[in-house]
Amino acid sequence: MNTTASTTTNLRTVALHWTDLHEAAGAPTQLGAFGLGLRGYLARLDAADRDEFNYDRNHAAHLRAQERDPLQIGERPVPVRLHILDTMRLVEAALIQCADDIAHHVQRAPIAGPTARRTATHPYLTQREADIAAADRARRAELAHADLVDPRRWRYTGRRTASHAALWLLARVQRAPGPCRRITEDEERRIGAVAAGAAARVERALDIAAQQRTLSTPCTCGGAIDVHGGEGRVPVAHCTGCGRIWTEGGAIAA
Repeated sequence: MNTTASTTTNLRTVALHWTDLHEAAGAPTQLGAFGLGLRGYLARLDAADRDEFNYDRNHAAHLRAQERDPLQIGERPVPVRLHILDTMRLVEAALIQCADDIAHHVQRAPIAGPTARRTATHPYLTQREADIAAADRARRAELAHADLVDPRRWRYTGRRTASHAALWLLARVQRAPGPCRRITEDEERRIGAVAAGAAARVERALDIAAQQRTLSTPCTCGGAIDVHGGEGRVPVAHCTGCGRIWTEGGAIAA
């Protein structure tokens, strides 16, 4: 995959999954959610090997019950997933800063409107000439206003979200028309680096990235066990020694 295609994919990943992040931030933690990711599967494997698992679960349930008890003093905590909120904050800040920097260099200033002039100051103009001049000023004022409010223009106030920044940067990478010059190779590399970091954070937060990990506990044959998951696939463990394969339901082959 070339650099432009990779940057395009990463920016689209952020824009498409931004709503998923909003929903995940307020949702209860679900292991293996979204892409049936590897992280959730490994968490279940680790939990199954801990003697105190049932105690931890019951203790956590007891604490949640206490927090929601209306007799508790003060405001009750909001059930949010802080690591999702942290991801959203970092990704949004990085993309908006990148868009600000790129726009500062590539976006042209709005077209200046015409200076108002009165016919009385030009007594040598006929009425027809004065009407033509007024119509021309009105047309230029309309064009200047349209250029100022052009939705393709990046703005430093108002609508400044991660998804909007990702789509605006995507338009620059794709050389879409707008009130901007074409970006340079250095500017495209800058966008590519920011987009790659943002997409990686989003995929990790939603557990949808393809991942691989070797378990610390070997197979009974002594071989290493590699676990693959993410990208919407059910996690699968494979022994590099005997070839045995496991899914969440148990061993399915030997």
